[in-house]
Amino acid sequence: MWAKVLVLFRRVPVPVTEWNTWFKCCVKFQESNDKAQLIFGSVTNIQAKDAAPVEKIDTMLILECGGNLVLYTGVVRVGKVFIPGLPAPSLTMSNTMPRPSTPLDSISTPKPLSKLLTSLDEVVLLSPVPELRDSSKLHDSLYNEDCTFQQLGTYIHSIRDPVHNRVTLELSNGSMVRITIPEIATSELVRTCLQAIKFILPKEVAVQMLVKWYNVHSAPGGPSYHSEWNLFVTCLMNMMGYNTDRLAWTRNFDFEGSLSPVIAPKKARPSETGSDDDWEYLLNSDYHQNVESHLLTRSLCLSPLEVSQMKDEEFSQNLSLDSSTLLFTHIPAIFFVLHLVYEELKLNTLMGEGIRSLVDLLVQLARDLKLGPYVDHYYRDYPALVRTTGQVCTIDQGQTGFMHHPSFFTSEPPSIYQWVSSCLKGEGIPPYPYLPGICERSKLIVLSMALYILGDESSVSDEASQYLSRITIAPQNLQAEQEENRFSFRHSTSVSSLAERLVVWMTNVGFTLRDLETLPFGIALPIRDAIYHCREQPASDWPEAVCLLIGRQDLSKQACEGNLPKGKSVLSSDVPSGTEAEEEDDGMNDMNQEVMSLIWSEDLRVQDVRRLLQSAHPVRVNVVQYPELSDHEFIEEKENRLLQLCQRTMALPVGRGMFTLFSYHPVPTEPLPIPKLNLTGRAPPRNTTVDLNSGNIDVPPNMTSWASFHNGVAAGLKIAPASQIDSAWIVYNKPKHAELANEYAGFLMALGLNGHLTKLATLNIHDYLTKGHEMTSIGLLLGVSAAKLGTMDMSITRLLSIHIPALLPPTSTELDVPHNVQVAAVVGIGLVYQGTAHRHTAEVLLAEIGRPPGPEMEYCTDRESYSLAAGLALGMVCLGHGSNLIGMSDLNVPEQLYQYMVGGHRRFQAGMHREKHKSPSYQIKEGDTINVDVTCPGATLALAMIYLKTNNRSIADWLRAPDTMYLLDFVKPEFLLLRTLARCLILWDDILPNSKWVDSNVPQIIRENSISLSEIELPCSEDLNLETLSQAHVYIIAGACLSLGFRFAGSENLSAFNCLHKFAKDFMTYLSAPNASVTGPYNLETCLSVVLLSLAMVMAGSGNLKVLQLCRFLHMKTGGEMNYGFHLAHHMALGLLFLGGGRYSLSTSNSSIAALLCALYPHFPAHSTDNRYHLQALRHLYVLAAEPRLLVPVDVDTDMPCYALLEVTYKGTQWYEQTKEELMAPTLLPELHLLKQIKVKGPRYWELLIDLSKGTQHLKSILSKDGVLYVKLRAGQLSYKEDPMGWQSLLAQTVANRNSEARAFKPETISAFTSDPALLSFAEYFCKPTVNMGQKQEILDLFSSVLYECVTQETPEMLPAYIAMDQAIRRLGRKEMSETSELWQIKLVLEFFSSRSHQERLQNHPSRGLFMNSEFLPVVKCTIDNSLDRWLQAGGNVCVQAYLSRQPFEESQLSMLACFLVYHSVPAPRHLPSIGLEGSTSFAELLFKFKQLKMPVRALLRLAPLLLGNPQPMVM
Repeated sequence: MWAKVLVLFRRVPVPVTEWNTWFKCCVKFQESNDKAQLIFGSVTNIQAKDAAPVEKIDTMLILECGGNLVLYTGVVRVGKVFIPGLPAPSLTMSNTMPRPSTPLDSISTPKPLSKLLTSLDEVVLLSPVPELRDSSKLHDSLYNEDCTFQQLGTYIHSIRDPVHNRVTLELSNGSMVRITIPEIATSELVRTCLQAIKFILPKEVAVQMLVKWYNVHSAPGGPSYHSEWNLFVTCLMNMMGYNTDRLAWTRNFDFEGSLSPVIAPKKARPSETGSDDDWEYLLNSDYHQNVESHLLTRSLCLSPLEVSQMKDEEFSQNLSLDSSTLLFTHIPAIFFVLHLVYEELKLNTLMGEGIRSLVDLLVQLARDLKLGPYVDHYYRDYPALVRTTGQVCTIDQGQTGFMHHPSFFTSEPPSIYQWVSSCLKGEGIPPYPYLPGICERSKLIVLSMALYILGDESSVSDEASQYLSRITIAPQNLQAEQEENRFSFRHSTSVSSLAERLVVWMTNVGFTLRDLETLPFGIALPIRDAIYHCREQPASDWPEAVCLLIGRQDLSKQACEGNLPKGKSVLSSDVPSGTEAEEEDDGMNDMNQEVMSLIWSEDLRVQDVRRLLQSAHPVRVNVVQYPELSDHEFIEEKENRLLQLCQRTMALPVGRGMFTLFSYHPVPTEPLPIPKLNLTGRAPPRNTTVDLNSGNIDVPPNMTSWASFHNGVAAGLKIAPASQIDSAWIVYNKPKHAELANEYAGFLMALGLNGHLTKLATLNIHDYLTKGHEMTSIGLLLGVSAAKLGTMDMSITRLLSIHIPALLPPTSTELDVPHNVQVAAVVGIGLVYQGTAHRHTAEVLLAEIGRPPGPEMEYCTDRESYSLAAGLALGMVCLGHGSNLIGMSDLNVPEQLYQYMVGGHRRFQAGMHREKHKSPSYQIKEGDTINVDVTCPGATLALAMIYLKTNNRSIADWLRAPDTMYLLDFVKPEFLLLRTLARCLILWDDILPNSKWVDSNVPQIIRENSISLSEIELPCSEDLNLETLSQAHVYIIAGACLSLGFRFAGSENLSAFNCLHKFAKDFMTYLSAPNASVTGPYNLETCLSVVLLSLAMVMAGSGNLKVLQLCRFLHMKTGGEMNYGFHLAHHMALGLLFLGGGRYSLSTSNSSIAALLCALYPHFPAHSTDNRYHLQALRHLYVLAAEPRLLVPVDVDTDMPCYALLEVTYKGTQWYEQTKEELMAPTLLPELHLLKQIKVKGPRYWELLIDLSKGTQHLKSILSKDGVLYVKLRAGQLSYKEDPMGWQSLLAQTVANRNSEARAFKPETISAFTSDPALLSFAEYFCKPTVNMGQKQEILDLFSSVLYECVTQETPEMLPAYIAMDQAIRRLGRKEMSETSELWQIKLVLEFFSSRSHQERLQNHPSRGLFMNSEFLPVVKCTIDNSLDRWLQAGGNVCVQAYLSRQPFEESQLSMLACFLVYHSVPAPRHLPSIGLEGSTSFAELLFKFKQLKMPVRALLRLAPLLLGNPQPMVM
């Protein structure tokens, strides 16, 4: 509020006193013209002991050396601060009466305010408000004891802790008091007026004025909230030179704001009996007027009391202004800015009372300044308040010359309603004056009308708009300029139409729904119209605030959730971990049943999957005891059967991990529940327990170690990536028992796969690795590598290198690293360096594929898995680079890999480790040839990954299956599967989803000589080895099927599904065929498992029933060839089918294919500890290929998942044109890079478009947060769950009844069509018929039809406008209009609907629903016309005539006349002489003359008889 001053302190030692004195040094500064520099002016020193800023009112509280508290603003002293209860050093105690808490405490007569104003200049006391709300507490002894104020010699020692307008005083005895410095003003109205006046006055005058006001306002026993306005008016008018005691309407101001004037009498009464004056005083009081206008007075038919005009003569004489006062010269400027404040307040429906208070002041000033047009303007707005005659204060002609008439002062009063009206009618409009920072609403309305009605887009983007004239007095300051920039339009969001531009701009300048609700309905209508336009098809990238403004809570909530950090979403199931008994926990309790029941609503497949994948309950061991079996043999038989079943149980956790993927948010205070792996059985009929530990049969050692590891991974993978987890929680989960270490190892790997292992402290990682537990090392190395995928992180590289001898320097100590840990470390290197084509890493890995066995059993066991790991790692490092391997041409990578694949002489090993390989192995004799059985798989897959999707024919031809019998004998049949797979992955675009393409991969010799497995007789042939041929055939088919699975992973492609399903069925029939032994059951089982996995990849996450049936059938097969590995494959297929409970699917990116090749490597372990060909831990890398793709519509009103129709548009590709497909969500979306856009389709839900051509980031963030897409049900519609066919909607019923009247609409049924509580309450209280309705029936019908209209047209926000219009028309009919603002609003509504811009919009969008009922408006117009015409005929014409000729007329007609003038836009009488009406004889002549006054023809028809002297009005 005050001057800009920089305050510096310096402490100066003053020897005389016991304290140091501070000098407060005030430096005045201002910005220079170029805004980059500050100019420092005068420097002032003020002696002070302490000081603190009071920021809220821009002042400084100073503790003077004498112990006084003084307020300064800049260098101007505002006044002393007086604290009740603390002795003021320079004042006597008599002044320290605290301010009474209620008016009843003080019957003493207050001084007249003018006396107070003068006396306060000498000794100014400001009374702060103590933090105690009730100031009477100050007398309590308890309070005094606490503060020990009254102790003699207590003084204020220092001031501290200033916040806003509160400071703490530290007293000399150590106690502290918190005080509140009073604000400039508490009421909004006074504050706005003060700001406006301050803005317009010169700086020095403004500060003086504010100091004076502040001292009056904050004086001890100052005003209560009610009377602050009266105090302000009195203070202001005194400063302008008025004598408020002599002015009729200010004389009766009641400063206590009490309920009855008895408490605060006007003068001290000498006699007890009272006098007539007292009665007069009561009758003239505000309180009496309020009671008279109260509803009760009217309903009780109390007649108004005659008030004798209080001796006006004695006041009217000699009421002149004192021209020596502070503000006298600025009266016109102050009047004009207060008028602008008045116009600003008219735009806020909550400020009605404030406007009425302000009108009194403005009318007085306008009369005294002889501004007739202004008085007329106020009369038209508030006819009941503005009398035609009133007390006028004379201003001497000589003094008028001293008054400063500012340049911006206009003789015509600016009217915001009139401006908007002219704008709607398309008339020329002068710029509207506005005060920066004060009249922000006026500015907003002017600019929005210019944009939306006039279509001028530059209005909101230009700095200085042609529609506004900005009032300035001083040079523009920086703050105002920042205000300006706040209003200029920034293009950040996509806008296409004017409506969208308007809505986005309004949000940018901070306009909200609450602001819209407080605008008068006529002014708000164009804005609401724009909002209605935008609501239909908003852009999905609009910020939250815009969506809130247009009433799309679905979008605003989406935007809001989008900005939140990832955490629990609406859909995360909050099942406490301790709900079910511990033995019940099968690890699948935390799945989101709600969403799954929507996806698979017809059957119980989810329960079935849960039953198939649970491993926590004992299995049923069914063995029949034949008579020849002894009991002991029978027990052995049962245990052998259990051992077979345990192969299956141990294979389940991998599948369970897929099913429950990322479905759980752990509680940080509880360990993660890991379901136990139950390897016991129950034998019917007695349910006896069968156990493997009885010692009757041989159980392989460490049989369960890998199964426990998988169990730990499955439990860890339940944790969603968005969970809040830290290092301490991970360590907290470490088990106490050594036998659970394997599970914990798996848990660590899982944390790496879902990204949480990065939070584990490095110290802990090294701690785990030094323990030397093999499983923990495997899990940890793979986990940290997966968490740092493709980052080339150095610390992780060092960690992995310790475990890979080839990466250590030749001189380093030989570490004894277990073989499986080496394998894990090699794959880890591949993950960390994925896609980087890092030369050194690639060189080492290339050599490692063919690492020869060394002496003393080095590298002799399980060599295949190490070679495969090196091949996979090399493939990952050079993933998809093809022939573009920069700087590696000398390594001849493809040629070297080809050699590893087909065999030949070993090349001389270059590099650091050649010393190691000089002495050959003593165990294995390989000579100098390459052992293809070891190196072929790794080399084949490395080639596939390096050339992935490159369509490189020459490399693909290397991988073609041999086409002669001689060559076929050289290749292991199962390597043909890998070659076919690799070839197809390279020729990615050639893969077609049909069996013809699958067969085309089989060489001719095999196709021609292939046997049909169902034949009984085998053909005999010496040249052909039938076994080789048939094995080669099935493996090539399986390889082609697997490549089909990769190509269409997660796509649910129907052709691919049908093709693969056919082959799966074929393999099942082959298994039971008589010739199955030729091919070998093991080979057929492998091929069947591979085809089943391919099928599950294509249908990943979809829960397809046919695939589920295959999996369920194979689940039941135990014994025979069905070993641990095949069970593992079948249950992985089942897990993929229900990936993440239907929320996840597979991606076909390069990275995902690499991960899936590791996870689904088509050679399955023979038993649970078999890691010879492939490390089992790698089976879990499928997680890196899983991506969330389930879109779940959630109803924004109920927060429940629901069904919604989506239209998905695919981009065109070389295989198909751009196509559209309809899906019923919740559904898995296709891969996002294939899509162009996704749209929520009507008619039930509001449409919503997600445009993916601009980028997929928005949709990805939605999918990563459980895929929650908020949708909003349209009014009158029911959800698909409640009404699957759409036959119950509100509109459907109306059509069915063939009765479109609103009578068919029963208010009780509204709850089915809208969830808006306001509408429901409205229906409940205003639309329900009761007994003996009588006349109210008509209103009830109207309300019902209005409600129906609002609900069906989706414009519930128009309900208050309809009702306000109806009420206004009824009031007009009863002639009870005391103010015309509602009539103005109706007029603006009618003008908007007939405006050209609106008509053009209707033509451009004929399909769009009507914003307001087209039948309602003509009725409104007609009713108002009738009411006014009736008044005109009943004697109103005389009144109009008198008004136009400036004659006096009766007061009872004031209100109706004002309504007539406003509604018909009748010009003010002062404009009539200018057009020369004398001598007009015909209507045509009048029409011509009135053209320049822009008066509507229908108004002229009513005025013509009066103007032409013809008494009959020409009413149509």
